[in-house]
Parts: sequence; structure tokens; C-alpha cells
Amino acid sequence: MLSVSNLSKIYGSGCGLCLELTGPGVGSNICPKCHSIVACARIDLDVYPGEIVGIVGESGSGKSTLIKLLHFDQAPTSGYAYLQGFEDGQVDMFAVSNQKKRWLRNYQLGIVYQNPNAGLNMEFSCGGNIADKLIAADWYNYTRIRSRAAELLQKTELPVQRMDELPKRFSGGMQQRVQIAKALANNPPLLLLDEVTTGLDVSVQAQVLRLIRQIQSALQIAMVVVSHDFAVIRMLTERTLVMRNGRVVESGLTDQVMEDPHHPYTQLLINSML
Repeated sequence: MLSVSNLSKIYGSGCGLCLELTGPGVGSNICPKCHSIVACARIDLDVYPGEIVGIVGESGSGKSTLIKLLHFDQAPTSGYAYLQGFEDGQVDMFAVSNQKKRWLRNYQLGIVYQNPNAGLNMEFSCGGNIADKLIAADWYNYTRIRSRAAELLQKTELPVQRMDELPKRFSGGMQQRVQIAKALANNPPLLLLDEVTTGLDVSVQAQVLRLIRQIQSALQIAMVVVSHDFAVIRMLTERTLVMRNGRVVESGLTDQVMEDPHHPYTQLLINSML
């Protein structure tokens, strides 16, 4: 479904030694020579159809930057990414024109941000936010758009009668459901989830996670789930990458990583959860 190789993102001028002088070994992602910040360094990631892959790490580990790179919210410093549904997976999606990147965002990718304000226009109604995604993908029939929005609200367990209300009047959990409905509008083969339960009450977190599992089971959509919480990763994912200082320090089947962590940082994360 998705193949990413050697993906890096450096904030700053960079000096050619940034990747060698930073990382978990030195305990920092700030280059001591040029003071650039290495947010991601030489990341390799494969996601198979219908699979949920988790990325876990502390704040500043680079996991959210990785998601933003995959959604073209930011441009990578270097690296390649190939998507099965685009040019038969033979063309690096970072190297194409902005027009083709917009096509990828509208047809092949869906994203749910940690902060609903990043993914929703709070001055548009719930249905309007979903319509915004559909219109970008060349849906122009008003009746079809309304029908699709109602279908998605039902799927995400939101009351259809509130379709015309502004999401800013909703609770945090309901706003996340609107984001999920918008992200699913065009049945994208890949969904990116960035800390979708952070800041929600525990009971609301459980409802959102249950909804994500139901959607994945029903649609068999591939997902990349970013979280700092191993409990979320354990509930949702099949494989997990652990990130620190912009690097992947450990990866494997989620159960194996949880039950027999090899890297000291992974051990620390799991022990802190217990």
C-alpha cells in the first residue's frame, strides 16, 4: 500500500553532519554544529493493504512530523514514498507536481489531526466540512453530497439531524468523529491518524478507539496511527515503530514489541505505562 524509504526532515540550514551528530545515541535531535533540528532521519516504513501500523514515542520524537510529511503538509528534506494507488506504486509521490499532490490528498489519503481545528473549518457546518472534501474530489451534485454526508455521520455514530450545526458547538470527541467522517469521505485506501485521542476524557477515548476499530474492520482501510500512548497502540495496531530523536529505534509486531522490548527506550516507555 505505502512504501517509504530514507525519509528525513531537517528544520534549519543543515550542515551535512546533522544526521551523524544527532539521534538517540547523543540524546538530542539538535545538531551541535549548525543548530538545525532533525525531526526525522532516514525513516523506512511499509504499510500493507488493510493493515494498521502504529508509531509511538514521546513528544518531539518526530512521529507527528512523519504524518505531516506523508500528507504533504510539509516537504521532506530527502527521501522517497510510493503509494500503490498512484502510478502503480512506481513514482515517488514527493517528486510530483503540486497538482498531483492535491489529487493524492483528495483521492488517496485521509487524515485526522490531534487538534480538530487543524482538520475542520469551525465556521462550516459538519455537513459543509464533509462537502468540502467531496467537492475537492469533483463531487458537485448537492443531493449526492448531502446523502454521502448523512451516511458518513451515521457511520461515525453522529446524529444526522445535527448535520447543519457548526462543529465548534460539539464536544471534543464529537469533533474528532466529524474529522473521521470527513477523512473517510472518498473511501481513501490510507488513513493517517495523529494523536486522535489526546486531550479527550478516558470514556470518550474508548468510544473513539472503538469507532476506529469498527471502521477498519468494515472497510479494511490501511491506517498509520501516531500516539504517545502504548495502550492506544496496543489496542489498534498490528505492527509498531518506536521513535526517539527523529529515529526509529525499534520495530516489530506490536505484541512482540510490548512483551519483549529490546531497546532501552522502548523498555522505559512500557515500564512507564505499567
